[in-house]
Amino acid sequence: MPETTVVALEGVSKTYSMGQEATEVHALRDVSLALRVGQSVAIMGASGSGKSTALNIIGTLDRPTAGRYRLDGEAVEELDEEALAVLRNQKIGFVFQSFHLLPRLNAVANVELPMVYAGVRPRERRERARAALARVGLEARSDHFPNQLSGGQQQRVAIARAIVNEPVLLLADEPTGALDSATSRQVMELFGTLHLQGITVVLVTHDPAVAEYAERVITFADGEIKDDRLASKGVAA
Repeated sequence: MPETTVVALEGVSKTYSMGQEATEVHALRDVSLALRVGQSVAIMGASGSGKSTALNIIGTLDRPTAGRYRLDGEAVEELDEEALAVLRNQKIGFVFQSFHLLPRLNAVANVELPMVYAGVRPRERRERARAALARVGLEARSDHFPNQLSGGQQQRVAIARAIVNEPVLLLADEPTGALDSATSRQVMELFGTLHLQGITVVLVTHDPAVAEYAERVITFADGEIKDDRLASKGVAA
């Protein structure tokens, strides 16, 4: 596998058994996909198309029924749950539509959380958390609590939390779904900046305007990749 490849799915399928009769649902069908280091990718598709399943497998939150997955050269399917948790903490950052900030913690303490799980010492945690907030333009808001921040600011805190461990891969699931258009544009421009700094960014979105901020758009249908193209507005790698 080329050294520049951070995500490599090879013949990945995912099948679920549904209902009392154990009806098989094929969420993914023999999907092969390679993502380069530093690439910005949008994944689109209708409900049930397989896009969320693909994101969950890339994020190691779910395991494929068949096929192989290499993340930064490591064979993910060979890892047990404890090793997967360590891999996620070290190499993957997650951003969600609903922010998932803890309301009783201020911004800097929310950003520190991944480092708590990684065993980073308190003083270093605080320094790195403040630096991550500075990267997203919120250094002055580090002592504010979530209810003192706008939706866009909360999402920026969530992004700072996702990048504080310097992951090789940043996954975002409908990151602008709870934001107005102007704030969505600001958040997507931030993702673009992070992408240009070398982080591989993969986001799931239903919004074509948001997808066009990526350099590559992949569309799923019926568990398969139906289209894989360069975006018109994306920044070329």
